[in-house]
Amino acid sequence: MLLFSLNPDAQSMMTGLVVRLRAWFGVDGLNIRMPDRKIKEKLNVSVIGAGRLGIVLARALNAQGYHIKSLVARRLRNARKAAALLDDKPKTFAASQIRFLPQADLFLICVPDDQIASVAIELSKLRLDGEPLAFHTSGALSSDVLSILKEQGWSVGSLHPLISVSGPDAPINGAFWCVEGDRRAMRSGKALVKALGGTSFSIPPAEKPLYHAAAVMTSGNVVALFDVALEMLVQSGLTRNLARQILQPLLASTVRSLETKDPAQALTGTFSRGDVETVKRHLAALKHHKLTDALEAYRLLGKRSLKLTKDHPHITRILKSV
Repeated sequence: MLLFSLNPDAQSMMTGLVVRLRAWFGVDGLNIRMPDRKIKEKLNVSVIGAGRLGIVLARALNAQGYHIKSLVARRLRNARKAAALLDDKPKTFAASQIRFLPQADLFLICVPDDQIASVAIELSKLRLDGEPLAFHTSGALSSDVLSILKEQGWSVGSLHPLISVSGPDAPINGAFWCVEGDRRAMRSGKALVKALGGTSFSIPPAEKPLYHAAAVMTSGNVVALFDVALEMLVQSGLTRNLARQILQPLLASTVRSLETKDPAQALTGTFSRGDVETVKRHLAALKHHKLTDALEAYRLLGKRSLKLTKDHPHITRILKSV
């Protein structure tokens, strides 16, 4: 039963009030939600270093609602070229202009390792409000390289994505990130990684060089080893392009095996079976074609393969005698 009614003007005013209340407090019918501060308070970011990783991170952060306020490259034209890839239109600067960067919440340093300390010195000349946050993206260095900023009240850390970034369109969703730094940096770094669809982990700062060497072994050195294999197939009579095509499925099948198996179970082929005569033929072919790098890699990795399987003393002696 209707106890009272409103005239049309009053109904209109009441409807407007309800709409404003919903907008202010996030009320939708009987479902009441609190405002999502994480969405509304995205950080303003300055990216220093417009190389492959810097551009990829800038684009990924931009896509998640972070505001790229400024972008720095070694040369101004490179910064402008990188800025054109972003939805935001950040201010662009050359490396020599870092001391003129505008206010930002987060400064992301994506330059080569030997340039990080000098960038930190330039950033220390800024006069910023609040407690700025700085991360570098080196895998081998800890946040200690940013100590000059820490001394001035900055919060500092390091963020390193364990992923191969070969171009500005490289996907980073699903990557694992090594996060290290002071308490606030750790908290902010983990939140940033989560926003980018990644998973964070931490190791003692002193062990970062060993951690990064492992990453190089898994990515960079595998690429180098692949190049050695290409050289071998070219010597056998194939074109480099065809050699690359036929080796890729083999490498992919190995990676798939390693996704579910320990290396000892994933190992297949000559060393797993202990084929002594095959090893001899391999070594003879490598010597005949004077493939020095391939011969050295074959010996070293062959000995490691033997550690993963049952001992084959005859093969061990053959590799040592080369």
